[in-house]
Amino acid sequence: MFLIAAPAPAIDYATDPMSGYALGGHDPVAYFIDRAPRQGSRRQELRWDDTVWMFVNEGNRAAFLKDPHVYAPFLRGCDPLALAEGFVTIGNPMIFALYNGHLLLFHSEINRFLFLADPDNLLAAARGHARAEGCSH
Repeated sequence: MFLIAAPAPAIDYATDPMSGYALGGHDPVAYFIDRAPRQGSRRQELRWDDTVWMFVNEGNRAAFLKDPHVYAPFLRGCDPLALAEGFVTIGNPMIFALYNGHLLLFHSEINRFLFLADPDNLLAAARGHARAEGCSH
């Protein structure tokens, strides 16, 4: 008998289980513009990649719609330090870093600190595990 490994289920951008919003309802574009998480508005919702996103204004919504891969959390919201070590932990939308044009979410402040001490090597290792763990497109 042969066992075929099925791909891991996709992770959904730190979607809040109660509200159903990606990033817990925070605007993904605001991380880049304001360098901080900002709560989006239900009047500015958008469904992309089977996930509902909220935005603070129409301009941010339009920017995301034009190029969502630029603004959506890299590695689908998986913590890159944990992923580099070979396991999956969903990042917290309040603990983030912008690195090489990517929004990265971290499970804890400690993970963020450790990642930023060696980001290039750890990001390469995280990318190596991403597909098998359901943290890539």
